[in-house]
Amino acid sequence: MANHKAAIKTHAQSLRRREHNRQLKSRMRHALTTARNVIDAGDTTKAREVVRTTVSLIDNLAGKGVIHQNAASRHKSRLSKRLTNANVSAA
Repeated sequence: MANHKAAIKTHAQSLRRREHNRQLKSRMRHALTTARNVIDAGDTTKAREVVRTTVSLIDNLAGKGVIHQNAASRHKSRLSKRLTNANVSAA
């Protein structure tokens, strides 16, 4: 455990940041699940809107450093690929 006042403060800050980042990652995972479910349901107009908001959230988290930029790109790529494939099979 930290002994110096500054180290104690830093530890407390890291715990707060960790909890905040965990909440943001959880929000991202829920958004991804929702987007996948909407895409699989077949409603293309709603799916496009949900994917757009999910991609925006992913970009936001990557910009803040909550997730790595490559992980963000991977998630966005898989979502757009899934949406494209769903549109092709529906048409």
